[in-house]
Parts: sequence; C-alpha cells; structure tokens
Amino acid sequence: MINLKESLRRDGFILSSLVGKDFKLKYRRSILGVLWSVLNPLLMMIVISAVFSFMFQRNIENFPLYLILGQTVFNFMSTSTSTGLMSIIDAAPLIKKIRVNKTLFPLEKVAFEVVNFAISLVAVALVMVWFRVVPTVHLLFLPLLILYLLLFCAGLSLLLSALAVFFRDVIHLWSVVVLAWMYATPIFYPFDMLPEIMQVIMKFNPMYHYVTFFREIALWHEVPSLLHNLICLGCGVIMFALGLFAFRKLQKKFILYV
Repeated sequence: MINLKESLRRDGFILSSLVGKDFKLKYRRSILGVLWSVLNPLLMMIVISAVFSFMFQRNIENFPLYLILGQTVFNFMSTSTSTGLMSIIDAAPLIKKIRVNKTLFPLEKVAFEVVNFAISLVAVALVMVWFRVVPTVHLLFLPLLILYLLLFCAGLSLLLSALAVFFRDVIHLWSVVVLAWMYATPIFYPFDMLPEIMQVIMKFNPMYHYVTFFREIALWHEVPSLLHNLICLGCGVIMFALGLFAFRKLQKKFILYV
C-alpha cells in the first residue's frame, strides 16, 4: 500500500508537471496567450458560419451555437489524439534515460486538452449570450460529458501512441482519418438531412453521440437519456480498455524503436 501511494503521488506530480510545461510552451511568446483558446473556436465558428449558414441556417436554429458546440467537442478529440499520437516518440530521450510510467505521456496530452476545453467554454458562453440562449440546469451534465470524452480520448491516444512507435505511417494517416471523421460527424450540417441508411450508420460514430450530448444540454435544454449516457460511457470505457491493453502489451519494446 505504501509503495502504491508513493507511485501514485510520483505519477501525479509528473503528470501535473508535464501539463504545466505544455501550457507554458504553447503560449510562450504569444501576446494574447491563453486567450487564443477562446479566440480560436470563435474565429473558426465565424468562418464556417459564413460559408455554411446560407445552406443550413433555415434547418438549424441558432446555427452558430450549434456549430461551435460541435466544433468544441470534436476539436477536443482531434487535438488530444493528434498530440497523444506523438507523445512516446517525443519523449524518447527521457524514456531512454530513466524508468518512468510511459502511460503518463499520452495521458498528459489528453489532460492538457481538458484544460484547453475548459477555457474554450468561455467562447461557447459568449455565443450563448450573443444569441440569448439562457443556460439551464441541464449544464450540470457537462462534467459527465467531460468524463466520457476523457476516457474515449485517453484510450484512443494510448492506442495511437503505441502503434506510432512501430508504424510511423500512422502519424500521416491519422490526419486524414480525423478530417474524414469530421465530415462524417454532423458538426455543421443537420443529422436529419442524411439518408435513412446513413442515419443508422451514424449511430455507430462515437463522436456523433458526444456532440449530440453537448447540444442536448447546452442548446436544446434536454436531459440526456439513460441510454444515451450508457452509449457515451460505453464508448469511453471500451476504447480506454482497448488502448490500455494494447499500450501495455507493446510498451516493453518501445525502447528498441523510439
């Protein structure tokens, strides 16, 4: 028990130190600094709204808010997994020198994006104020959404980071996969416009469920159903278990390939 507590304390310290280091590096020599985490989703929302609003605004009420809610959730996944993908390769000099819990590196990238996600919620709040969408008690479900996303992205980052050590092609392929995944998720278009067969297939897209969850609590003022919660949790738990299993299976050989 004492060794377990010491190990957890050490891993917690390393994790928080890595998050702090990434936070400082990201905004180093930036005039606006952390404000970019608010400005980026706002600017992207404005650009995409300008392009697609004439197509979907009649079908979607408060289209810019609908858009930024989807963007914020999807960007959390895409950024955390894209940085998590490189985490073991980037940490190669440290891994070769000292013995450290290697799972901390991909998990730290996801934890860092949780911080960015929290900051980007300021942009969501500003859009809600602009369109006079009053926050309701349904937003109390937001921590659950963050937990579901955290599990899903952590598992995916663990899996990708392990595969990238042995197959560097994964690094190049993932950017294509993320782009295709974004268009396959109803971020800037309504779910109802899809053909019936595509709507059925969409139900197997985890990001569709996470994006819809956020819109339910922030835009539509609905309580996510028990089934929807179980689907979001199930996707997260399955992906985390799969990623952790693959990572632990492969990590002994990392030192030979990084």
